[in-house]
Amino acid sequence: MANSFGTRDQLVVDHDKYEIHRLDRIKTAHRLPYSLKVLLENLLRNEDGHRVTAEQVQALADWQPQVTQQREIQYTPARVLMQDFTGVPCVVDLVAMRDAIIALGGDPQHINPLVPSELVIDHSVIADVFGRADAFAVNAELEFGRNVERYQLLRWAQQAFNNFKVVPPGTGICHQVNLEYLSRVVFTREGPDGMMAYPDTLVGTDSHTPMVNGIGVLGWGVGGIEAEAAMLGQPMSMLIPEVVGLKLTGAFPPGTTATDMVLTVAELLRRTGVVGKFVEFYGPGVAAIPLANRATLGNMSPEYGATCAIFPIDDETLAYLRLTGRPEHQIRLVEAYAKAQGLWHDPEHEAEYSQTLELDLSKLEPSIAGPKRPQDRIPLRLAPNAVGALLAGRPYVSLEPGCLDDAIDDSFPASDPAALTAACRSDGPRAFDDSEIERDWPHTPVDIAFADGSSATLDNGHVVIAAITSCTNTSNPSVMIGAGLLARKAVEKGLARKPWVKTTLAPGSRVVTDYYDRAGLTPYLDELGFNLVGYGCTTCIGNSGPLIPEVAAAVDAHKLNVSAVLSGNRNFEGRIHPQTQMNFLASPMLVVAYALVGTMQTNLLKDPLGTGSDGKPVYLRDIWPSTREIQELIDACVQAELFTKGYASVFDGDANWRGLDVPEGNAFEWSADSTYVRQPPYFDGVGREPAPLTDIRGARVLAKLGDSVTTDHISPAGAIKADSPAGQYLVSHGVEPGDFNSYGSRRGNHEVMIRGTFANIRLRNQLAPGTEGGFTRDFSRAEAPVCSIYEASVNYLKAATPLVILTGKEYGSGSSRDWAAKGTALLGVRAVIAESYERIHRSNLIGMGVLPLQYKDGETADSLGLSGEETFDIDGLAGTEAPAHTVQVRATDAQGKVKTFEAVVRIDTPVEADYYLHGGILPYMLRQLLASSDAASAT
Repeated sequence: MANSFGTRDQLVVDHDKYEIHRLDRIKTAHRLPYSLKVLLENLLRNEDGHRVTAEQVQALADWQPQVTQQREIQYTPARVLMQDFTGVPCVVDLVAMRDAIIALGGDPQHINPLVPSELVIDHSVIADVFGRADAFAVNAELEFGRNVERYQLLRWAQQAFNNFKVVPPGTGICHQVNLEYLSRVVFTREGPDGMMAYPDTLVGTDSHTPMVNGIGVLGWGVGGIEAEAAMLGQPMSMLIPEVVGLKLTGAFPPGTTATDMVLTVAELLRRTGVVGKFVEFYGPGVAAIPLANRATLGNMSPEYGATCAIFPIDDETLAYLRLTGRPEHQIRLVEAYAKAQGLWHDPEHEAEYSQTLELDLSKLEPSIAGPKRPQDRIPLRLAPNAVGALLAGRPYVSLEPGCLDDAIDDSFPASDPAALTAACRSDGPRAFDDSEIERDWPHTPVDIAFADGSSATLDNGHVVIAAITSCTNTSNPSVMIGAGLLARKAVEKGLARKPWVKTTLAPGSRVVTDYYDRAGLTPYLDELGFNLVGYGCTTCIGNSGPLIPEVAAAVDAHKLNVSAVLSGNRNFEGRIHPQTQMNFLASPMLVVAYALVGTMQTNLLKDPLGTGSDGKPVYLRDIWPSTREIQELIDACVQAELFTKGYASVFDGDANWRGLDVPEGNAFEWSADSTYVRQPPYFDGVGREPAPLTDIRGARVLAKLGDSVTTDHISPAGAIKADSPAGQYLVSHGVEPGDFNSYGSRRGNHEVMIRGTFANIRLRNQLAPGTEGGFTRDFSRAEAPVCSIYEASVNYLKAATPLVILTGKEYGSGSSRDWAAKGTALLGVRAVIAESYERIHRSNLIGMGVLPLQYKDGETADSLGLSGEETFDIDGLAGTEAPAHTVQVRATDAQGKVKTFEAVVRIDTPVEADYYLHGGILPYMLRQLLASSDAASAT
């Protein structure tokens, strides 16, 4: 590696020497935000003159806070974190790469992740059973039964790959396990000249990866293709980001929690606009924020659109490392490295930021968020009013300035804009008070009889799910212990959950249930129905399981508008449960409280929760634990030995996991009968050398799309319909519709995923006007009939006809979904012609060998008169060693009329050019590793 800036040096800790790259030798480093210092070190350490250049280092050193369009750099994360839904396709690709290298005469042992890669199985457990002592065991058994094929693959990979570890099911949520155990804060590895030390960095295949930002580790969520590239040691192209500084001051008022803080921050930052930016917390208030609260803020980054939300390293970081059982030498290394590199928090030093904001924590108040967006915060004191407005079909106004722009639910448009404007006061917190909203929502009381002979009345606004779930809050002992204490006090007062409420507890790690047991709180949670249902995401990702049968039947029969309350991070429409139209995020303590009252119609700050065993009303204030009570129990019960013991055998798994029947050897034995895991075709026909580039001739348009087509429109997601191409495939393979599972669970089967690509029910393909969903016209047949996109693709592939996509602005915006690019490539698409691209999807297309072309400024498909019925030729690729900056496109219609235009080739970096020349990142890496295998054999 190069050392153009002379930053290589040594750091000695406990007599151990580490090579480091000193940031203070870059004159401008001191003014950079914490996160950009981490990126700067990354470039200095990986400078090779080709992919990471001195010019990139200088561009980052010269970062200008007020410049929005910064230079592109190549970032190399230290490790990769995966969850099972998104991680399985990555493993499938690596396994297939082993098959390919064997076919080419290479050594399969050369196919391994080149950086440490860790996968946590946490997305598959469903809360089928609840409220009973054996709920965890039953749900775990069901989980294994549904997912045994996927788990066999992962179990095999665990033993076959170097640099790859799997945390088995029933252990915890990837982000909490990452925070409590996997994160190093300062990473070490053996280098050419001895041991190296550098900041722990990562990318993860889950959008909530930034939870680890709370411990000072820079990381964020990416799609599967980017994760695979990182696993194989490839740098990631990224623009130097804008960095927003959020100054924290003040202290929490009594009765508020970390959840209230994070919901307030989500509201503030979503309104400010931080999409694609880094957020950094600074100021004198940082030291007073417990590490668990920092992690809660980092976790919610996707909910306010930031790439990450990071805290610097300080004494609180060290205390957390000590609490969670990290070795003392590692803790001393973290302190010494952070102080040597200017990464230690100095409350008196303010870095330069693109924008600064301030939050006074003393102004927090108890809050919930919903009914379908995490940033739509509602003060608890006004929750019944908000719910009443929603049920009555009236707008609910947010609390902050600018509420008219973004806080009114689109489903309930304003009937009186003038009155609405008047309600939006400009002098601080505001909303309708009790006199401003009539509480006259439509009541539809329904009497239901339960199997045990009891009965109850269900109504609109009732809570049918109360779930303590998700990494966001279950990693935080203050709110979890608080929930346990509140449950104890409620039971002691004689309160019980309402019989229509499904109550679940799904912690993010086993440490939580260990400290619940030690604190003596488990019996009280069980008494209220919050028995352990599993260690996983459950309700937060829609794995809620069925409602209580009698409740489910009543909701459907009477079209009741009922609610879920969960301590999660997402509540998007349709995500939590198909029968809950309103879903509210809340602290674990409030989840318990709502289970007691069973309705959103109760004002928890004023109305009684119920009647105690002494016949007197019990209010939330009567059972709300004090900060002192919570902290005393944390100090007594949450100790390092719980973490060291809990994680001592974290990779071993239970008897089900250890007993899985998995093949031995260096190659995986694919099952021809599997509908979950299939050998993918990415390496079919791949030779030792890439084939020369060829022009694209006689291409047809698979889809002509408009603006803002997102990866959600392209990528398969959600339930599989029986009459869809994917559903028909599963039925033909003997799978009953009740066992379809989801696209997410079947991401390791390309046959299912191809059939779901471009199949979103909201996709509008202009080639098939009057349709909505995955339809197109098939020009391989004389009459060009309308059919499914998949069916047309099959016919085009049989005819050896290449395909193109025509689309508008911001193509591929939204989450980075690997199957949005993989599915596009496997359908036979050779090129996409767009007005503009979302950066990551453009890069992912190249990673799958698809050519991203862009119309010249001012030109569009419509301005060029393109209907999508033409035949396309793309010239300028053949005979070149690298794609040219522009290509010629000829569109010939049925009458032979030709339109010719020039398109810009959006291959923007040398790395992307290498990938495209090889047909994608997977063939590129195969050939690189094959060359390494050949060299090893020769010696």
